[in-house]
Amino acid sequence: MKQTIIADRVFDGQTFHTDLAVTFEDGHLLAFDSVEGAKESRYPGLLAPGFIDVQVNGGGGVLFNTSPTIEGIEAIGKAHAKYGTTAYLPTLITDDVDVMCQAADAVASAIESNSAGVVGVHFEGPHLSVPKKGVHPQSYIRRISDAELAIFSRQDLGIKVVTLAPENVSLEVIEALVKAGVRVCLGHSNADYDTVKKALAAGATGFTHLYNAMSALDSRNPGMVGAALESSDAWCGLIVDGHHVHPASARVAIKAKPKGKMMLVTDAMPPVGLEDEVSFELFGTQVLRAGDRLNAATGELAGCVLDMAGAVANTVNMLGLEPEEALRMASLYPAQFLGLSDKMGQLQVGGRADMVLLDDKYSVEQTYIGGELAFKS
Repeated sequence: MKQTIIADRVFDGQTFHTDLAVTFEDGHLLAFDSVEGAKESRYPGLLAPGFIDVQVNGGGGVLFNTSPTIEGIEAIGKAHAKYGTTAYLPTLITDDVDVMCQAADAVASAIESNSAGVVGVHFEGPHLSVPKKGVHPQSYIRRISDAELAIFSRQDLGIKVVTLAPENVSLEVIEALVKAGVRVCLGHSNADYDTVKKALAAGATGFTHLYNAMSALDSRNPGMVGAALESSDAWCGLIVDGHHVHPASARVAIKAKPKGKMMLVTDAMPPVGLEDEVSFELFGTQVLRAGDRLNAATGELAGCVLDMAGAVANTVNMLGLEPEEALRMASLYPAQFLGLSDKMGQLQVGGRADMVLLDDKYSVEQTYIGGELAFKS
């Protein structure tokens, strides 16, 4: 059924418009027409491209590791649709091979059945650095084997992202992963600058939650942070919640990177979407919520209660960026990282009708995924 939305303002991914009617049908955008002076059926607020999150561990009370099923994926997706996420990568943190296989099968089923918003999978580990493991269970951190390579090489998983520590994975393996269609991200790593540069030359294209769980930048040892900021080609995920990265550090990173290479991520955990959930268990460790902060009982930050709409609002209000750039960091730039910008991340004729209607505080009023209303406040 053909539908048209007229909002006070429309952001197409590049430019703000007023008096613009956006028409869509069968999941795709058909036309943009001027409707100067139209008052009827106009929505107050801003219509923008739907948000794309490449790092979603959980939501709606569900952790992907403990519910590696299509039902678990759909519960997570439904929770994040409330906050404008229209495409995402269910993210499995370090676990055993059996759970990785279950997660891969679930993602393959979700993609085959066109589960709303699922475009691939992110394996965050298990080939990480113990000194930078964060809350990843040390008992499952290991060298890569044929079993994991077989999972990462599957061709039914949509877009595949793997986070690894380059000091623990050979350059030959990184090259093999890239050849198998994997987007290799570097993170949870204590690698030195030279090791990171070699991994980038071997085909790594991203950094997982910049600054967090990676070797730091200082005057004589640039570390992974220095290599990430120096690279003009690699994308960086950034958690803008006020806890993981100081606002000044975030601003420095954004200024250092070429425009388009910094994208917002949530690193979201089960409490997202549940106001009353105050704790959950992660590999036998209790994770406690205090407002918008999650800490393991042992003290480490343990993911986020952040959602993408909140990340956009924080990027504007906490970091002082222009709204159009904050919106691009949540939509266009992750779409470009995933190779999806011809279909999503911006509003364009022929592209997917993935859209979010926001109020003036960036709270979500409506979310459309493939032209279907996925959430209405």
